[in-house]
Parts: sequence; structure tokens; C-alpha cells
Amino acid sequence: MKFSESLKKNREFQKVYSQGKSYANRYLVMYVLKNNLNEKNRVGISVSKKVGNSVIRHHLTRLIRESYRLHEEMFNSGLDIVVVARVSAKEISYAQVESALLHLANLHGIIELENK
Repeated sequence: MKFSESLKKNREFQKVYSQGKSYANRYLVMYVLKNNLNEKNRVGISVSKKVGNSVIRHHLTRLIRESYRLHEEMFNSGLDIVVVARVSAKEISYAQVESALLHLANLHGIIELENK
């Protein structure tokens, strides 16, 4: 079982933004940067006020976090991952969040897709 932490500090996010590689799709933007923590992935989720009020933002954050948690074993280790929700993600379902997250991870080449 892998173990992931959260990115919490602004400078941790800034480092991933400035040095990491990013891919985007309709709903999410994902930045990825290697960290030197061997087995740990650190995940940060950013949902701006443009997306909606706090209820909407927290709901979206929970969907993204849960989607990552359920697929965590597929992700490579030793990464800092920042997921930014776009305004178009305001009213999407869990399945859409999940598919957007896996699509971006696949573009980055950081997941092992089984049977696909």
C-alpha cells in the first residue's frame, strides 16, 4: 500500500507550477514534478473562487481526492502532483472527474494502466 501526503504550503505549489510539467483537459490541469521522497506522492488540489462558492469548491476537491485515492496504486511513486480544477468542472459527476484525472495521468505517463 502506498502512502500519499498533501501539498500544503504555497511554496510547494509554486515549485511544482514553475518546475513541473503540465497537461490539461476540459476539466482539470495537472502539474507533475519529481520529488526526492522515494515512495511518497504528494498531492495538492487547487480550486479557485472562479469555480464557485465554498460548497462547490469543497465538493470538487473531495471528488478529485477520492478519485486519486481509489487509483493511487496505479500511480508511479516519488511525485508531487498538483491538480487544478477549471471553471468547466463546476457541475461534473464523479465519473467525469475520475476519467479526466486518469486521462491527464496517462498523458504524463505516470500511471500503469492495466488491461487498456
